[in-house]
Amino acid sequence: MTQFAIRHLTCFKYEKPVHFSRSNLRLEPIAWPGQTLVSHSITINPGGQLAPAPLRSALVNLTRLIIPGATTSLEIISESLVSVERTPQLSWLGEPSIAEVGRLARESVDNSDLSPANFLYPSSFIPMDAAIADWSAEALSGDRSVFAAAYELAVRIQREFRYDPNATMAETPPAEAFAARAGVCQDFSQIMICALRAAGIPAAYASGYIRTEPAPGQDRLQGADATHGWVMVWCGPEKGWLGLDPTNGIAMGGDHIVMAVGRDYLDIAPIDGVFNGYGAQEIFVEVDVEAVAD
Repeated sequence: MTQFAIRHLTCFKYEKPVHFSRSNLRLEPIAWPGQTLVSHSITINPGGQLAPAPLRSALVNLTRLIIPGATTSLEIISESLVSVERTPQLSWLGEPSIAEVGRLARESVDNSDLSPANFLYPSSFIPMDAAIADWSAEALSGDRSVFAAAYELAVRIQREFRYDPNATMAETPPAEAFAARAGVCQDFSQIMICALRAAGIPAAYASGYIRTEPAPGQDRLQGADATHGWVMVWCGPEKGWLGLDPTNGIAMGGDHIVMAVGRDYLDIAPIDGVFNGYGAQEIFVEVDVEAVAD
C-alpha cells in the first residue's frame, strides 16, 4: 500500500474586478476499489462559502463555492491524503468477449451511477466518429476478450500518437485530435472511449492524478505534475470496471489516484462555473503528488 499526499492549486487572476462567482469543485477523490480517502481539505483565498452539493454521486464529490464579494483574484487549494493498494490487471484469461459484454450492458437492469448502460452511448464531448470507429474496428472485433482488446488499443494509441500539450485544447473534439495524431491525456482517453463505445463496450472517463516520481529504473510517466485522465472499461458484472491509461500504454495500477469518473471530461472537470464581471482572466494550475508512505 502507498499513501499519497496531493496538493492541487488553482489560481484565477481577473483583469477587472469580479463581483460574484459560483464554482463547481470536483477536487475530492472518490471512493474506488483499491483506494481509500484518508483526508481532504479545501482552502479558499480570499474566503468564500463552501457547501457540498445537495445530491452526492458515487462518481464525483461535488462541492459548491460562492464568492459573494468583489475580487481580482481567487486561489483554490485542494489537499488530499489517499491510500492506494492496487495491482494492474495482468491476465485476461476467462474474460468475456466484446459481444458478450455489449449484450450484458444492454440487458442490464442496474440503475446505479455505475450502470454500464450509462456509458454505452455518445456524450457531449465524445460524439461518435466514423474514422475512429473504422480505425479500431478490427482490433475490437466481437469475438475478442474485452480487456485484452482494450489493452492492446491503449498500447496502440501510446505508440501511434504524439504527446503534445500545444496540439489541442480542453474543447478539442476527439475527431480533430485523432486526425492530428497528437494531443494530451484527455484527447487520447476520449479517442479510446469513442472507439470502445463504437464497438458496444461501456467506457468511462476517469480524472485524477498519477505518481510524480518514477520507480527506480523506470521512465517518467507523462501526465506527472498535472491532473491526469484515463479510461475505465466495463468488463462484465464479475470484473466490473477496470482502468487503462492510453497516454502511457499501461493498465491502471498503484500509481493512479481516481478523483472522479464520468461520461467525458465535461462531467468531471476539476473546476468550472460562472462569474459576474468582464475582462480577461488568467488561470494557473500547479499539482504536486508525493508518496509519503509505502
